[in-house]
Amino acid sequence: MAVYKCSVIDDIGKKRKIKIKAESRAGLIDYLKLNNYIIINIKNSEDSITIRKYGDCLGSKKIAPKDLSVFCKQLYAMFKAGVTIVTSLDILQQQEENKRLAKIIRIIYEDLQKGNTLSEALSGHKNVFPPVFIGMIEVGELSGNIDVIMDRLANHFEKEYKLENKIKLAMTYPAILAIVATVVVIFLLTSIMPTFVDIYASYGVELPGITQVIIFLSEVIKSYWHIILLVIAGMVFLVRVLLKNSKVKYQSDYAKLQIPVVKNFVLKIATSRFTRTLSTLVGSGVPLLQSLETVSGVTGNTYIASKILEVREDIRKGSTLSIPLKKQNIFPPMVHNMIKIGEDSGSIEEILDKTADFYDEEVYTAVARLTSLLEPIMIVFMAIIIGFIVIAMAMPMFDMVRIVQ
Repeated sequence: MAVYKCSVIDDIGKKRKIKIKAESRAGLIDYLKLNNYIIINIKNSEDSITIRKYGDCLGSKKIAPKDLSVFCKQLYAMFKAGVTIVTSLDILQQQEENKRLAKIIRIIYEDLQKGNTLSEALSGHKNVFPPVFIGMIEVGELSGNIDVIMDRLANHFEKEYKLENKIKLAMTYPAILAIVATVVVIFLLTSIMPTFVDIYASYGVELPGITQVIIFLSEVIKSYWHIILLVIAGMVFLVRVLLKNSKVKYQSDYAKLQIPVVKNFVLKIATSRFTRTLSTLVGSGVPLLQSLETVSGVTGNTYIASKILEVREDIRKGSTLSIPLKKQNIFPPMVHNMIKIGEDSGSIEEILDKTADFYDEEVYTAVARLTSLLEPIMIVFMAIIIGFIVIAMAMPMFDMVRIVQ
């Protein structure tokens, strides 16, 4: 006989935690149902270890918003059709094309068969599911509106995916342009330049300083290209390691907010995510303090996250949301003004959602402006570099012409 720790809601609607001895989990569930308990959570030490091990073996990469949106839509459709959670997950694990997500669904399905709730099963996979996802499902289980929560989550992650996709698409052209420029420059230095050097050497032409500099760079790239690649790879690895340090990451995120063009871009993305996620959480019944803790992790900037947590502490002391937000001055004035209107009118969820829509459009506009700014800058930069190389190759021709004459 094992001892089980149970979180339940009794017949008067009060949440309770109790310990019960039972021969099996199935028998325990029958006992709780007979006594009119609504089961939130059942676990023992063995189960928690199993879930934790599964979470560790799946890696730390988060599930993409697109996959989460589809996953939530599928569950919502099945819940509305009256299909149970266990059956729904069994169906999804068999048809999911993403092998990693299919494996996670299978593990969650197995945990549910042991008597765990969906939120408890998901809590063992915090490294792959965002906090907003797990938190809202737990609220849905408590309120009995899990289908409504799934619909909200599907819409939330769909908008998150559209935002990310818009940014990626906008930055694709500058990235391709940078790669092409690099390839062209390397080709000129390693393949074209040596040919001209041999021609000039055969005529005994004295090379000008600019040409000698380009030849030196050409020789360095040809002779030490492997070392250069190792150095670049080492620098990228070092930067990634440093950014995992909380203090370095904090300073880096703070520095981003001091660069005029970058600040505007980062702030609008953070504002959009803050208002969208807070609207979703508050509208789903998640307490404001818990919502702010969750939201702090989705802004993408640790400096802004720390300020949101300071706002949370002010609210804990009795303040309303709009006042500490205005005091911290981390978001544009429109945010705390709109929240103040929402607090006064009792429609904060709707106000936050409208604000999020506005800043989504602002992000799209900012991305378009940044792209339109980057494109000519990169074209001019590429033209200067290639022009410099071409001039360096062409200048000795004038001396060679005089020698031939």
